[in-house]
Amino acid sequence: MKAELIAVGTEILTGQIVNTNAQFLSEQMAQIGIDVYFQTVVGDNAERLLSILDIAKKRSDLIILCGGLGPTEDDLTKQTLAQFLNRELVTDLSAKQRLDEFFSHRPSSSRTPNNERQAQIIEGSTALQNRTGLAVGGLSTVDGTTYVVLPGPPGELKPMVREELLPLLDSGKKLYSRVLRFFGMGESQLVTLLDDLIQTQTDPTLAPYAKTGEVTLRLSTKAKSQREATLKLDQFESKILEREPLSQLFYAYGDDTSLSEVVVNLLKANNKTITAAESLTAGLFQASLADISGASQIFSGGFVTYSMEEKSKMLGINIEDLAEHGVVSSFTAQAMAEGAREKIGADFAISLTGVAGPEELEGQAVGTVFIALASVNGTEILQLSLGGRSRSTIRRVAVLHALNLVRQTLLKS
Repeated sequence: MKAELIAVGTEILTGQIVNTNAQFLSEQMAQIGIDVYFQTVVGDNAERLLSILDIAKKRSDLIILCGGLGPTEDDLTKQTLAQFLNRELVTDLSAKQRLDEFFSHRPSSSRTPNNERQAQIIEGSTALQNRTGLAVGGLSTVDGTTYVVLPGPPGELKPMVREELLPLLDSGKKLYSRVLRFFGMGESQLVTLLDDLIQTQTDPTLAPYAKTGEVTLRLSTKAKSQREATLKLDQFESKILEREPLSQLFYAYGDDTSLSEVVVNLLKANNKTITAAESLTAGLFQASLADISGASQIFSGGFVTYSMEEKSKMLGINIEDLAEHGVVSSFTAQAMAEGAREKIGADFAISLTGVAGPEELEGQAVGTVFIALASVNGTEILQLSLGGRSRSTIRRVAVLHALNLVRQTLLKS
């Protein structure tokens, strides 16, 4: 089913209020397997609303209108939809009773003829009762298209959707999703690699999202049960991961899983410890480990050695060698990692040194980064060019590369 949302209200167009109803309705529709293809905002104008309805009818199976159900002259949604459908407006008795009860405790002068509009529905509609307000909603199906009218205030719309509308629309299928996380490839590369799947997708579907230093894929399917969804998503995931080098770049599932969490858990599982010596990142790598619960089991401490003198003093590196090779060099990265591992006695030691900017250093361009990983098997060195990014982004992406280097090494052991 193709759904379309139409928000009615000049105050949305002028920026006086934010259309939060659209986000809520899209989420609710997705949960019951209905795709929202279009969202439109139109002012309190009958002629323009009629033109939007004419367009929506040609492209959508379900049209949901929210707002414009109040008692004032500019509340014209139901009247305009009734005109569009060539139907009359009739009074819903339950809504009328609620209106009577509401005004029974108020002076008779406070009730005006316009209030009666709030109890009206389009002839032939199923009424959607409003337990938190006075304006009744409605659902009509005409010539194969379903029209829904809802009140604008979120405090009225949300309960009506959950309690009245969703039970009528729920087809028995729900939307199930799975998020795959990849490190080491940009969004454009991933999209190119999966272009044929993206172009021919029906169900399941996939959507890529770029994040700092990584990319995620959200796989989604409509199914009647978790078991059915799992089977469909497993098959789709296999098609994706069989494409090299995605199986090597995939590192975790979930919206919130981080590389640091994966690394900490791998170190725990392998009963290994780690330390770090940081220059470029000034402790960001160590902080990323400490953010994870239980990190003390695998990390007891490390070093932040920004200056050449502190690298020599804290890590035992000959200062003449540092001066000869430069702070931004593979030599210094290796010496930092090996010195840190010797001082702490950890199974692994990572080091990061480089140029975050804004200016080059020692003749090295902004974004030049050296990372070393020392272990009992020797020291591996990774050189990166992360130029074209801000200073803070270079440092954050460097930490992600360092974490990924540890992850890859642990998976090989």
